[in-house]
Amino acid sequence: MTISPLLKHETMRHLITFIGALMATVLLHAQNNKPFSPAKFQEELERFIAKEARLTSAEQTAFFPVYREMMEKQRKLFDEARQLCKKKPTTDDACRDIIKKKDKMEMEQKKIQQTYHNKFLTILAPGKVFDVLKAEDRFHRGLLRNKAGEHQKKERK
Repeated sequence: MTISPLLKHETMRHLITFIGALMATVLLHAQNNKPFSPAKFQEELERFIAKEARLTSAEQTAFFPVYREMMEKQRKLFDEARQLCKKKPTTDDACRDIIKKKDKMEMEQKKIQQTYHNKFLTILAPGKVFDVLKAEDRFHRGLLRNKAGEHQKKERK
């Protein structure tokens, strides 16, 4: 299966935004001495997507279980990639191996995303899938903006 360059760029942008927002959310909750709740994060994300994409109750019931399945598969790969990079290897060969493994994992994430986007298109109209993806991106960007704003406020104090 080949992935077009445009799709690669777009899906990479979505993935980076998602990963960044997830990390920002974890850090934000940690700094506020509130434990991060993955369930609450997922609930807020789904509520935002449902509202922004104007999903009906029936559409939400059909769509979100498949969406959660995709997120779980991507999260597993992200966690594996993060574990690879926790400590810098001591040799160039080891660094090269980790870089190649991480690249392979990122391509696997793209394949997962492409597979699930195709599944989404069997559940929702293409326009709704487009709105879902746009809403997801806005949600994650909003988290990053909020995180950056809070960080700046703390630095001013």
